Amino acid sequence: MITRGIRGAITVEENTPEAIGAATIKLLQAIVEKNNIEIDSISHVIFTITKDLNADFPAKYARVNLKWKDVPIMCVNEMAVPTGLAKCLRVLIVVNCSETFEPDFVYLDGAKNLRK
Repeated sequence: MITRGIRGAITVEENTPEAIGAATIKLLQAIVEKNNIEIDSISHVIFTITKDLNADFPAKYARVNLKWKDVPIMCVNEMAVPTGLAKCLRVLIVVNCSETFEPDFVYLDGAKNLRK
């Protein structure tokens, strides 16, 4: 068994707990569905969030809404690059998997522009 990272990103409509929560859940559900992830296979999760999104922690919604209570999760600020995408939430989900697993990255809403 090895570990692989699955990346994803989404833009958030506004800097409110409700919008951050909705975007977090939408992104994580899409990644889980597309990659057939079982919660027990998740090693850890790292969220980055741009500085213009500070109304709430994305990790809270993974733990409460998706029941990822035993998954180690961290939230950190994304680098403030002047040309970077605003109101962007990114995630790296590291999973324990077989050597043949090929992750499908998920970029939603305005974050689709990050990957052509």
